[in-house]
This record gives sequence, C-alpha cells and structure tokens, in this order.
Amino acid sequence: MVSVMIVEDETAIRELLSFICEKENWRTVKAGSLDEAGRLIRQTKPDLILLDVMLPDGSGFDWLNRLKRDETSRDYPVIMLTARGDEIDRVEGLESGADDYVVKPFLPRELIARIRAVLRRNKVTALLNEIPDEEAGRIVRGPLVLDEARFEATVNGEPLKLSVKEFRLLHLFAKHPGRVLSRSQVLNAVWGNQIVDVRTVDVHMLRLRKALSGTAAENLLETVRGVGYRFRYEEK
Repeated sequence: MVSVMIVEDETAIRELLSFICEKENWRTVKAGSLDEAGRLIRQTKPDLILLDVMLPDGSGFDWLNRLKRDETSRDYPVIMLTARGDEIDRVEGLESGADDYVVKPFLPRELIARIRAVLRRNKVTALLNEIPDEEAGRIVRGPLVLDEARFEATVNGEPLKLSVKEFRLLHLFAKHPGRVLSRSQVLNAVWGNQIVDVRTVDVHMLRLRKALSGTAAENLLETVRGVGYRFRYEEK
C-alpha cells in the first residue's frame, strides 16, 4: 500500500489531504510541524511526502534541503504544496529538491494525478538503479567501451570527446541495451531534479550522435518514434 506523509500545520487542509489520499486507498501519515515530520519519517518511511512551505517551526524549503543532503532520506519523493505561487518560489522549491510544486487552492483530481506521476517516475528511476553495474563500472558493447570510474569512452580503442552529460547519456543506454527509455525517464536518470525541458534530451542526443558519427558505434543509438530512444546491441 502506498504511504503518503502530509506535512501541513492547518488542520482543515491536513484532513482534506488525508481524505483525498485515503479515497485512493493510500495510507496517510500526518504531521503538523517539521519536528514531528522528522520523527515520523524515520518511523514510517513514506513513499511520498506532501510538504507545506510555511510551517510554525521553520521553512519547508530549508527542511527539504536538509532532507536531500541526508543519505538516509534524500531519495524520498517530495511534492511542495503551498499558497506561494510566484515563479521565484517555484524555482526555489524545485532547486531544493522537490519533485513537483502544487499551488493552493488545488483540484483533488490534479493533485492525485501529480502524485501518481511522481511515484511512477521514482519507480522507474529506482528500477534502473537496481540493475547492477558491470564489473568495476566498465561496460563493453562491441567496439564501444565505457569506463565510468575514469569517465572515459572509446570505440575500437580510440577515445570519444564527450561532455559529462553526453557520457552519462551513453552510459545509461549502454547499461540497458534493448530497453526503450522515454525522454522523461532519461531526464530523471541523467538530470535528476534540475529544471530542464524534455527537449533538452533531444539536443544532447543529437550532439552524442555527432560524436559517434564516423565510428564503428554510430548506429548503436536508435530513435523509437513517439516513445524515446534505445541502445541497439545484442551479445554475440
């Protein structure tokens, strides 16, 4: 069962959020302060946190920053839920590590849709991260060799000139040959919580293909129209 922690000091809103979530058969954990949330998160380990910004014992932004710096809690998905809808507040929330930012008043159906979207993204990211790296972080796919520890990529022994993002993209696809990854999945895996448009993926894929052009690895990356991209390789 999905568990949602609600960190909100206004009782009426807290109970409304709980009602909305429980209609979806989700279990809720309710906290009226950051201090209470800190204690409950260790006990309940929620699947997602709905976090208000203005709380009696501090700023939700500051608490989120601390949450994301802590190795034991940084993977919790968080949706900021607040009346502060200015662009600067949205940017601060997302840069603090929030997965989404919902402004009050909100529509229950929209909130549920956003929660489901965040849970799906985090499930996909977790699935990708669960697949073990090959020995010593070295991936060999035919003529292509990727050394994650050294951040080096070669084709038939010749080094490729790649940016950090291009290397991470190539490493992601080479790590999961044959799997079609959508642009949203790639954004979450490579860019994390950075505020970027999905078209950024297309731009970097174009640059990556240019780097591979003329090498024995130039046909390894394939566009799956309307879906995303795939690394074409079969072990022989």
